[in-house]
Amino acid sequence: MAGSDTTARSSSAPDTAKILIAGGFGVGKTTMVGSVSEIAPLRTEEPLTAAGLDVDDLDGIEHKQATTVALDFGRITVSSDLVLYLFGTPGQQRFWFMWNDLAVGALGAVVLIDVRRPETSFAAIDFFENRGIPFVVGVNGFHGRHPYPPDEIRESLALPAHAQVLLCDARDRESCRDVLIALVDQLIASATEADESRPRPLRGR
Repeated sequence: MAGSDTTARSSSAPDTAKILIAGGFGVGKTTMVGSVSEIAPLRTEEPLTAAGLDVDDLDGIEHKQATTVALDFGRITVSSDLVLYLFGTPGQQRFWFMWNDLAVGALGAVVLIDVRRPETSFAAIDFFENRGIPFVVGVNGFHGRHPYPPDEIRESLALPAHAQVLLCDARDRESCRDVLIALVDQLIASATEADESRPRPLRGR
């Protein structure tokens, strides 16, 4: 029966989750979304112009020629029953007002940092901590270099011991996928723990 086929397809449809990719200006958010997305990513990039020289801090990223002015969007199928929708946030301070809207419905986030400029991602960490949105930290190794171990980076960011700090390369699909899977595992563990701690109703004899 047609109705039965439709029901079967509906019951086998994968779950979906909204994940934010956040961080400071020029840390690799657009690159990460583009590297890991299984669809052509949606980008809202505009060229950097001389008008922004007094506003945008290009120290350490002098080669950067464009910036995200709204969001990046991509999708990745983690397993047969889970699809992640990725939303990259704009990094420049004058676009931070969009973060609240982008965070609506998000289950978790990846905060990318550049160890050459870790202070550019402090605001993203504060944002998710203040809103109780779970996150992991991805340390984007520019040119494949990771000069500091995760424990040292965690301490420098004043993160608790349980916070996940993961070394990655925003240009590499498998590396980015591993970071997302670590976040998903964290979300599942938290949900399971919350469910197990929930009081159970008393059953009559």
